[in-house]
Amino acid sequence: MLLTLKKEWFGNIKGDMLSGVVVALALIPEAIAFSIIAGVDPKVGLYASFCIAVVIAFVGGRSGMISAATGAMALLMVTLVKQHGLEYLLAATVLTGVLQISAGYLKLGSLMSFVSRSVVVGFVNALAILIFMAQLPELSNVSWHTYAFVVAGLGIIYGFPLLPLVGKLIPSPLVTIVVITLASLMLGWDVRTIGDMGTLPDTLPLFLIPNIPLSFETLQIIFPYAAALAVVGLLESLMTATIVDELTDTKSDKNRECKGQGVANIVAGFFGGMAGCAMIGQSVINIKSGGRGRLSTLFAGVMLLIMVVFLSQWLSLIPMAALVAIMIMVSIGTFDWGSIKRLKTLPLSTNIVMLSTVVVVVWTHNLAYGVLTGVLLASLFFANKISHFMYVDRLSDERSSAVSYKVVGQVFFNSAERFINSFDFKEVVDKVVIDLSRAHFWDITGVSALDKVVIKFRREGAEVEVIGLNEANQTIIDRFGIHDKPEEIEKMMGGH
Repeated sequence: MLLTLKKEWFGNIKGDMLSGVVVALALIPEAIAFSIIAGVDPKVGLYASFCIAVVIAFVGGRSGMISAATGAMALLMVTLVKQHGLEYLLAATVLTGVLQISAGYLKLGSLMSFVSRSVVVGFVNALAILIFMAQLPELSNVSWHTYAFVVAGLGIIYGFPLLPLVGKLIPSPLVTIVVITLASLMLGWDVRTIGDMGTLPDTLPLFLIPNIPLSFETLQIIFPYAAALAVVGLLESLMTATIVDELTDTKSDKNRECKGQGVANIVAGFFGGMAGCAMIGQSVINIKSGGRGRLSTLFAGVMLLIMVVFLSQWLSLIPMAALVAIMIMVSIGTFDWGSIKRLKTLPLSTNIVMLSTVVVVVWTHNLAYGVLTGVLLASLFFANKISHFMYVDRLSDERSSAVSYKVVGQVFFNSAERFINSFDFKEVVDKVVIDLSRAHFWDITGVSALDKVVIKFRREGAEVEVIGLNEANQTIIDRFGIHDKPEEIEKMMGGH
């Protein structure tokens, strides 16, 4: 336990602190932009990013992952803020945290096992596209100076690591910010800076209880928003955790992450911040800048607060072009370029799931819609594929008027009709044996199909014997089947 804590916190001190500075600088314009999207003061997003990053460093489900205010969450807040104001948003943020903690205790983090690889790839590619698209406003209707700084920034980001000795000591995104800022000051070019994004706060966040009526009516107002925020926040956080797991070849605790996100949002709500979640862009920046431990997340949050409160005069001078260059790097590094080559070799169903996830996320700007679409399609394709592995062999005995049917495979809602159609009910036989030793019934649709087969054969005057039931099949058939319950059959016939 102690060795694990030591590794998570102090196993990479230098790398974590340097990457934390880079992440903090990249968080500032995004937090301000997300605040503007939500329709609140910039300090609401900045305070949220500080609180969430610091808290999640201690209670999150994995090290090295960055959580703060995000665009996906901000989009869900617009209507609430517009109709009811900031206080209701803060209350919804606290309730969001409570719901997420509940999800953690219900172990809903394990639901990530239902997210296929193709959905994860689609999510990653869509997010890379959205990150790039988010930079376009900073590249529209601007002078050539901005483009020059962006190109120079990308040159530093990809060229600096190639330098001997110093290339690997200092994160290239940090070098980019310093160099581009100094160049902007020395050349005196008129380019957009962080200071142009909005007024930075000059005080520390204070604990406050949302000033709203404590009533059922208030709960009716905030609960739908809190529920949506909780779902989107957990989806984005758990997907980000999965991606960081792959980048670092380590494992995360998904259920602990659910609880951690909840605690972080509760703290943010009581300190004047809006709800947030894990950020894949900032997490990738952190990993690529050398951050691996919980210290990087903590340091990013602390440095964010120090910069915006105490160093705002200097911070406001940083050109947005430098941060745009970093986010373009993140976009390029996030996109799974190999997935394009694999389109020719992977099954059509896998490609459809991946591309559908990308299209829905990019079209709606809602990560939850895209992931749910991908999971639904993947489930349908899987069910369809499994149903094709179900077949029924007919075995007859010429010396007697008996026939046997051996069922092989999975019988459920998608294969039930094929199961029924595999039997010849018009054949004149005295006895029918249905062997289920190599079959498995998964749902009541499958059991109902078996009932129909048995009852139809009995109507034709044949004796029916079902053999080979394993314990699982016996349990579900005893519970939901009616073919061996005369009283149930009478009720059914009487109902007709």
